[in-house]
Amino acid sequence: MRIFLSNDDGIGARGIQTLRRVLETQHDITMAAPEKQQSAMGHAITMHKPLYAKEIRYGLNSRGWRINGTPADCVKLGLGALVSEPPDLMLSGINHGSNLGRDVFYSGTVSAAMEAMFLGVPAVALSLENDEQNGFEWVAEFVRWWIGEPGFQLPAPGVVYNVNFPSLSRGLPKEMQAVRLGTREYVNDFQRAQDPRGREYFWIAGERLDNLDEVDTDVAQHHLGAITLTPLHMHLTDMTTLAHLTSWHVPSQWKDG
Repeated sequence: MRIFLSNDDGIGARGIQTLRRVLETQHDITMAAPEKQQSAMGHAITMHKPLYAKEIRYGLNSRGWRINGTPADCVKLGLGALVSEPPDLMLSGINHGSNLGRDVFYSGTVSAAMEAMFLGVPAVALSLENDEQNGFEWVAEFVRWWIGEPGFQLPAPGVVYNVNFPSLSRGLPKEMQAVRLGTREYVNDFQRAQDPRGREYFWIAGERLDNLDEVDTDVAQHHLGAITLTPLHMHLTDMTTLAHLTSWHVPSQWKDG
């Protein structure tokens, strides 16, 4: 299988490099990832400066490009200009930290997978709560087994799989649950300070709040120790509200300008 890798933690991050090393024994691997940390960049793209891609050769079955851009940049440039053949599957991650609930709107990991989906490539975002007890190794081996299973289904066109792995320090996961997004919110805290020149600046911080009452969600099942799989799509229209909205005719005084 031809597999394309990207992430938001940077091309040298342990998560993506572990995934590359494990998968290249059975698959043809290409990578395009940021040259430095790009977490929480969402789906930002670079439009006001040039992008540079430096090729890296890892082995007979794997190579990559280090790019001075965002996760979405890397996927857009990689699939649009750098790879010679469309991949069969795109994997984003393994992210250093979970992406649950509202996180998917901020996550560069999820956005990289979304960009691949936009370009017609089946995509999966992979995130691990933390790397205790060689977690990246276990996740990479699980992914190699999972995508090779006869029952594995590629995401349908327009759909991305968002997969989260709990910390292995809580024990090895016993199942993968297909669940909906849950509720993860943040209580914002803006820490105010001054730099040595007396200029005021802020650090954005905050406390995470997870709703565990709705048990059929990624947030709750993650806390219970399951691997969670949530199919995401780009269609954000609220059809229920749309059905009850009316149209307005623009008054003539606004038409004539």
